[in-house]
Amino acid sequence: MEKNERVVEWSVVPSAIGPLLLAATPAGLVTVAFHAGPAVRDEVLGRLRARLGAEPAEAPGSALLAGPERQLAAYFAGELRKFTLGLDWSLSAGFHREVLRELASGVPYGTVVGYGDLAARTGRPDAAQAVGAAMGANPLPVVVPCHRVVESGGGLGGFGGGLETKRRLLALEGILPQPLF
Repeated sequence: MEKNERVVEWSVVPSAIGPLLLAATPAGLVTVAFHAGPAVRDEVLGRLRARLGAEPAEAPGSALLAGPERQLAAYFAGELRKFTLGLDWSLSAGFHREVLRELASGVPYGTVVGYGDLAARTGRPDAAQAVGAAMGANPLPVVVPCHRVVESGGGLGGFGGGLETKRRLLALEGILPQPLF
């Protein structure tokens, strides 16, 4: 491997909300993708290839993925309330990164925040729509908990993994009643 070549390892793991594609670099977890069937996998790997300039290597159980796999399994088992993973923020920048970092550090398990409130926390109280865009572009859902961002009137808002996935994550955290399935 050349000195400046990036390492990206990935694996698909089962979860309570369906298969997740996890990808990591030596800097940390870089991507979590929902509904990781073949089409999603190909799309995510193509995006990683283009954005990171690296050929992602499938590596289930690798040292880079062991921590994320273990912590996500514990989260879905109801045993983990705060992720302590290294995160590679290279797929987000600017305001999006600022919002995602605030979300990761300032909205704990079992709580929600409105889009406008999260915008205000970043010093841009009129940027609720931009917060929504940052949530939609979040490369690290679940770990950076965009499912905890809701509409000010109590609506769920949008979610890249689908509203049913958002409901299930919020139910897992005790925010919504458990779904009946």
